[in-house]
Amino acid sequence: MTIRLADIATQAGVSEATVSRVLNGKPSVASHTRQSVLAALDVLGYERPVRLRQRSEGLVGLITPELENPIFPALAQVVGQALTSQGYTPVLATQSPGGSTEDELTEMLVDRAVAGIIYVSGLHADTTADMERYERLRTQGVPFVLVDGFSPKVQAPFISPDDRAAVSLAVTHLRSLGHTRIGLAVGPKRFVPVQRKIEGFMRAMRDRLDLPSDDIESQLIQHSLYTLEGGQAAATALIERDCTALVCASDMMALGAIRVARQRGLDVPRDLSVIGFDDSPLIAFTDPPLTTIRKPVPAMGQAAVRTLLEEIGGTPAPHSEFVFMPELVVRGSTASAPREHCA
Repeated sequence: MTIRLADIATQAGVSEATVSRVLNGKPSVASHTRQSVLAALDVLGYERPVRLRQRSEGLVGLITPELENPIFPALAQVVGQALTSQGYTPVLATQSPGGSTEDELTEMLVDRAVAGIIYVSGLHADTTADMERYERLRTQGVPFVLVDGFSPKVQAPFISPDDRAAVSLAVTHLRSLGHTRIGLAVGPKRFVPVQRKIEGFMRAMRDRLDLPSDDIESQLIQHSLYTLEGGQAAATALIERDCTALVCASDMMALGAIRVARQRGLDVPRDLSVIGFDDSPLIAFTDPPLTTIRKPVPAMGQAAVRTLLEEIGGTPAPHSEFVFMPELVVRGSTASAPREHCA
């Protein structure tokens, strides 16, 4: 037991005596210290004594658009683990074509008296959607946090990656490899993340290549769907406009772009460089391994939970946007521009 106490004390950064007081349920231990010791138990794989096991604080809903894109299950896992560690039970609700809508899923969760809801890439990201639905939810007293998408019309905390900076990183990388015909494959224009990616792309292309805005918008940007098929369609259009490099708004789109390149007899990356977005699980093991923009999923997921729990606890987070910086991960799908296109 002495060794275990020492291990726990080291992990928690407290004395063995403090660990002993916590394990024996003694009073006069600060709340944050008690939580540190309990967290150390969890990290080291020790089972909490029955009297110290946290009772469920209630249900928290997580609404995602779908689960086919690997980035959504990855985020759900981060959120679920963070909620469970705080004594909450996560409830995953997923939209699907022809299935339940966001409003229906919200109603279902509210009927089950959830403590709060986290929305991922929901209607809050759609500039054409009615934002009154979120105000109605607030009047019902249900705390919520919105991930991936921003609206000034909604008084709530938002968690987002820096989409403008992400695309700028991709363009800068491709330009350093000598590419001058760089295309952007994105989703429908009505979505906030798409608009931000376009803004970042146009600014980077103007700054790096001194191209007119009209030419960039008409020749180098292609809207499609965030799917393999969407990536194929967008890549086909951009390749036909002589693009030697593509920045795709999701890893799934990037894989679609690689597929269509091969169908056209092009080698990736010798003839066409491709960059994805998200750094989804297993994407490093594709052929070739995909260069991509890594979305900071762990940080975003933990921030979403932390912010929601502050709202639930009666200490509302600022009604603003918390923006997280992505990272360029260079792998095997990008290379120097074909000689005839170098500049």
